[in-house]
Amino acid sequence: MITTVRERADCVATFRGVSVFLMETLARWVPTTPELEAKILMGRHIWEFAQHADQFGRRTHELRAALHFTRAPVPDYAKALDTLVSATATGDRIDGFYDVILLDVASRYRSYLEETDTMVDEPSVRILERVLTDIDRMRREREAMQAERPDLPRGPKQWLDALRRTVAGVPDFVDYREGRN
Repeated sequence: MITTVRERADCVATFRGVSVFLMETLARWVPTTPELEAKILMGRHIWEFAQHADQFGRRTHELRAALHFTRAPVPDYAKALDTLVSATATGDRIDGFYDVILLDVASRYRSYLEETDTMVDEPSVRILERVLTDIDRMRREREAMQAERPDLPRGPKQWLDALRRTVAGVPDFVDYREGRN
């Protein structure tokens, strides 16, 4: 159960850190992705993640942390994110981003909603509800793009399976500051 303001700030700061990472990953991929449909999809979602990062960053200040306070996830989750960045084939990028990482992040956001006091932490809850709605739409847009381009190049399936295992092996991706009870 998330009970203190500091714990909430650490969680929201980690959400911000992951949002910034996902935004930057898409931004890095756009110039090196040859398929126009994938470029358009990624470009649209760069802006979405920037908006999420900004909302989370403003919320950290309300939680008595610095404005736009950002925390990296635990090292094992950061390793999974680095694995995602290593994808070179467009299909692997899309599958890893939308089917593994984005699904996992949405699941972690939903877990936060279950663990927090929705009355005390209502501003965080409202932000997460909006972000989850955006994520659901992003995934639908990804499915529509995939229907148009089922031929996107992919590498060995083992890469995607390894990414899934790595992400699933991280029980909590928030790296709380010292002093957590």
